[in-house]
Amino acid sequence: MILNPELDLTLRPMKYPQFFQLYKNSIKNIWTTEEIDFSIDYQHLRDKLTPQEAHLVKRLVAFFATADNIVAHNLVINFYKHINSPEFRMFLGKQLFDEMLHVETYLLLVDNYIPDPDERKDAFTAFQNIPSVKQKADFCFKYMDAIEKIDKLDTDEKRAQFVENLMCFAGCVEGLFFFGSFAYVYFLRNKGLLPGLATATNWVFRDESMHIEGAMLALDSIRKEYPQIFNAALETRITNMMKEAIEVEMNFCDDALSQGVTGLSGTLMREYLEYVADQRLVQMGFKKIYHSKNPFSFMVLQDVQPLTNFFEKRVTEYSKGFDSSRGSVSFDEAF
Repeated sequence: MILNPELDLTLRPMKYPQFFQLYKNSIKNIWTTEEIDFSIDYQHLRDKLTPQEAHLVKRLVAFFATADNIVAHNLVINFYKHINSPEFRMFLGKQLFDEMLHVETYLLLVDNYIPDPDERKDAFTAFQNIPSVKQKADFCFKYMDAIEKIDKLDTDEKRAQFVENLMCFAGCVEGLFFFGSFAYVYFLRNKGLLPGLATATNWVFRDESMHIEGAMLALDSIRKEYPQIFNAALETRITNMMKEAIEVEMNFCDDALSQGVTGLSGTLMREYLEYVADQRLVQMGFKKIYHSKNPFSFMVLQDVQPLTNFFEKRVTEYSKGFDSSRGSVSFDEAF
């Protein structure tokens, strides 16, 4: 079983072929930071962004600077060791690579967007020193710390704690905090601003969507194998967690939009966050609580985005092809 504390290293017979397929799909998504062109962004930062938009961008950069490192830390410390599926651990290995690539991307972003050394230092320490960013980090650490000392998931209580952590990072951190920040980026892209940031976000968006899909597949398996832990009490805790996450993200919104940005408002962002939160709750097997609609037309089809940089009219699709001459792995083969 997927949360059995006895380590399973056997890929044959394959118990969870859906996770192996997810790993294979994730391998097709390979890109590098060398493919990101920030040259037009420099011009926009200097000549086109209003002071209000510049403040928004600085807050985004401050959040991005360490966010994926927090996700990666939780993945290694609290997630990888408890998932008893060698197929899923293969996917997690690719996810860790993705997170490190995102860290490198945002390092490049900070270096390019914030030339002043003191401001750059502030961006990298924002999770400690900028209240609206720190609150998001503290939210993550609270759920990380809750299970960090658990060595084995040998009781239903411990398994439920693990599930809460998984739902926190899939539903609230990658699934809500990141998507809130993506919305700001795509708002700016919709105005023709910062194409380099938009391109990087396209690729990160695609990776994060796959990470969420993987977590939800894991939750499906856990629910089937341990249905007793998915009770009303868990649903109440997760619902309260999601409500807390929205308030944390709205605090960031109030800061990011504190100087006023034409076309964006806290009201619109709250509606969007509630819409996303309902999506995540349904994915996790719970009921919607907000029934809000997506107020942003520029986000409606973002999950089926064509990865083409329309600013430069060149293809930046990074899904790798499969060479059939090299063979493939059968999912149902036994020794």
